[in-house]
Amino acid sequence: MQNPASGSTPVTSPPRIATFSRIDTFSASHRLACKSLSDAENKELFGECNQRHGHNYRVVVTIRGEIDPASGMVVDLTYLKACMKEAITKPLDKKNLDEDVPYFANITSTTENLAMFIWGNLQKCLPATALHKLKLYETDQNSVSYKG
Repeated sequence: MQNPASGSTPVTSPPRIATFSRIDTFSASHRLACKSLSDAENKELFGECNQRHGHNYRVVVTIRGEIDPASGMVVDLTYLKACMKEAITKPLDKKNLDEDVPYFANITSTTENLAMFIWGNLQKCLPATALHKLKLYETDQNSVSYKG
């Protein structure tokens, strides 16, 4: 298309950028406790969450990118589903985070730290700039948003 003002300079369309989100769920148990604190300090800081308990987590993974002109998609959904399974479901579902996930051996298994763990795992299988945002729901009332 030519620029009507000059008659010769082509006008390029801006890139068509969109976000695409997919939701996954997993169940896991944990106990909130900092290794550097005493039992009494942990109980005071974390209250009843200092006891082992579980959650049905919900994670929303948002990908940002240019809409592919051929497919009309930001991301190949089959690929994203496989990546989320490897990064989220396999390492976390039906696990005790503190005992079964080596990442939490010396890191408190808070929702914030869990979001960072998931982000890091997703970064390993997605293109470098694709991952835009992660929102992790611990309960219907508690969630963490993380952007790396």
